[in-house]
Amino acid sequence: MNNLAGTIIAIDTDGNLSLTDIDVTPDLRMSALIVETPEHCPWLKTGHQVKVLFKETEVSIARNLSGQISLRNRFPATITKIRSEGMLAEITLDSTGHPVVSIITSRSAQRMDLQTGDQVEWLVKANEVSLTGN
Repeated sequence: MNNLAGTIIAIDTDGNLSLTDIDVTPDLRMSALIVETPEHCPWLKTGHQVKVLFKETEVSIARNLSGQISLRNRFPATITKIRSEGMLAEITLDSTGHPVVSIITSRSAQRMDLQTGDQVEWLVKANEVSLTGN
C-alpha cells in the first residue's frame, strides 16, 4: 500500500461524497473522492493532516502521455527500481522525493521498455485514493 502524508487544502461536498484535495508537497497535490462528509468525519477539514493511501495495483505508468485525461492524479516520476517476476512487475518510483510503487503486468513493462532512470508519469484515479486522519 502506498502511504503518503499530506494536508487537506480543499473539500467539495455533494450529498455523501467529498472531493478532497491534499497537498503532499507543492508539486504533489492529490485528489481523493471519498464517501464521507466534513459534518460526519472530524478529521475531514481543511488544514488537517491526513494519510493518503492507494494500492500499488491502482497506479498506472505512462510514457510520453499527451492530451487531456480524466484522471486527476497525474505526476512525473523517475523509475528507481524494477522487479519483474512471472506475470507481474513491481515498479518503484521517486515522485518529488516520495516513493510510489506500481504493480503492472510484466508484458506492459516490457512493451514500454521500462528501465531504471526513465522519466515517466504515474496516475491513479481519485476514487481509488483513501484518506485517514492522523
